[in-house]
Amino acid sequence: MWKEEDDKLKRSFTFKDFREALAFMNKVASIVDQMDHHPFWSNMYNKVSFELTTHDIGDKVSDKDRKLATAIDTIYEEM
Repeated sequence: MWKEEDDKLKRSFTFKDFREALAFMNKVASIVDQMDHHPFWSNMYNKVSFELTTHDIGDKVSDKDRKLATAIDTIYEEM
């Protein structure tokens, strides 16, 4: 579940291994480019973490972030 904290939407996803985490990141990268809304994200072996915020409005959570979060959730559910 996404959590709004410190003017960011945050969530981590855990996978069975690094390959699965990387496959997820590659699918997310495609959506991110289409939306032209690039997150702060990190990967540590089988865990991918996101912090979504919109720089154009002073690093606050916007509808862009919520739409990206929904798209990320959809990708995760389809894996």
